[in-house]
Amino acid sequence: MPEDSIDHIDFDKLNEKAISQPLVSHIYTADPSAHYFDGKIYIYPSHDIESNIPFDDLGSHFAMEDYHVISVDSENGEATDHGVALHVKDVAWAEKQMWAPDAAHKNGKYYLYFPAKKADGIFQIGVAVSDSPTGPFTPESEAIKGSYTIDPAVFEDEDGSYYMYFGGIWGGQLQKYRNNVYNSNNELPKPNEPALLPIVAKMTDDLLEFSEEPKEIKILDENGELLLEGDNDRRFFEASWMHKYNGKYYFSYSTGDTHFICYAIGDNPYGPFTYGGRILEPVVGWTSHHSICQVEDKFYLFYHDSSLSKGVTHLRSVKMVELEHQADGHIKTISPYSL
Repeated sequence: MPEDSIDHIDFDKLNEKAISQPLVSHIYTADPSAHYFDGKIYIYPSHDIESNIPFDDLGSHFAMEDYHVISVDSENGEATDHGVALHVKDVAWAEKQMWAPDAAHKNGKYYLYFPAKKADGIFQIGVAVSDSPTGPFTPESEAIKGSYTIDPAVFEDEDGSYYMYFGGIWGGQLQKYRNNVYNSNNELPKPNEPALLPIVAKMTDDLLEFSEEPKEIKILDENGELLLEGDNDRRFFEASWMHKYNGKYYFSYSTGDTHFICYAIGDNPYGPFTYGGRILEPVVGWTSHHSICQVEDKFYLFYHDSSLSKGVTHLRSVKMVELEHQADGHIKTISPYSL
């Protein structure tokens, strides 16, 4: 539901039809990365604010400055806001736009991964460390070497390896890169050419750097061909996430300008991944961003919409709902609003 089509929406009725309600309503939160640490669900979202910056395709109006950590004990439990965990003013290399983060845990330490723009206007990804899942987090003095673009998602595999997935087009700048090199003259492929692909890199043992050169992840159609740029309902745009189910790797992502959350299935963390379907139909607000978290024997989808702000696309609210893997391995599509 793009922002130019909200005039007809009765938000009171829409909220009655919503399958879930915002986890918190005293601040706006978005881009939720959820993890189950030590018997509790922790959500690491963006913190939306009113910036009064004009809307544009580069997302300049998404002017977030800090991160809060939200926790819940269960699906129906009361959410707790643990306050500011990290602020852009404390990050030496970053200037603005603290966009969608993620977190990881290893050996009693918690790691917050985040994108931000440097003074030159280029996004990189940084990491901050804490002894607590709620922070405060202390950032490294420099961005992760070799990192670029946005939307880091860090996946811990069963063998103890960690991988970062990242990338986002338009304001996320992925279209400016080829083979990990920035060139301002690069643009999106033509509609009949293969779409730009998300990026993955294995992490070092200390989770502070990449242990290898980042590489592209192939997303294939049912015939084993790369998805095309013009296939807007299925091609990658932003919002990488990875989870594992029954030995298979599920790479999920947003299609951006068509507002779907989709997934593709593979046999290893590098892919290739074959398109599997939609996880989430469009929400109110232009963006769609998510995470999938296993809590004991259940999986939950964390997502956001702009229903609380009555359609303001940069003022969003995090929600959660149970996610169902079907017997054939596919994921049951979720409609955010009941009929």
